Amino acid sequence: MTINISDMMSKNLELVEVMTSVMEAARKMNEKNVSSLVVVDNEKRPIGIVTERDLVRKACVNDIRTSAINVNEIMSSPIITIDSSSSASDAVDIMVQKNVRHLLVVDNKNNNDINKPIGIITPLDLRDEEYTDEGLQSAIQELSAYYK
Repeated sequence: MTINISDMMSKNLELVEVMTSVMEAARKMNEKNVSSLVVVDNEKRPIGIVTERDLVRKACVNDIRTSAINVNEIMSSPIITIDSSSSASDAVDIMVQKNVRHLLVVDNKNNNDINKPIGIITPLDLRDEEYTDEGLQSAIQELSAYYK
């Protein structure tokens, strides 16, 4: 049996509206115990991702009042996607090439429509030995170490 990204991804996408304050986004991440939120526009279309890394590197270290700025000012955009039928190796390759840790998963049945994401994949999702061979495990560990 072939294991695809759809077997490993987190299916519970947490969304935040584009004009939400950074402080509220951080609270939601903490409450939901997630490391990222998908930023959506007024029509609920994904336009970016805000991550813990964005919070630290773009708000905290610059001593910005998090209640005074919105997520659209610190989000990562454009969103990098991966097809749900892709392999873990494909995900690692994209993460390294694009220098990202979060890939929005889209379903090839929907013609890779970014407006219909079905999940998200991060290096933590890829680390399960059940899913990957030794060579891929090594690449994933290297990727995880790179982003510490």
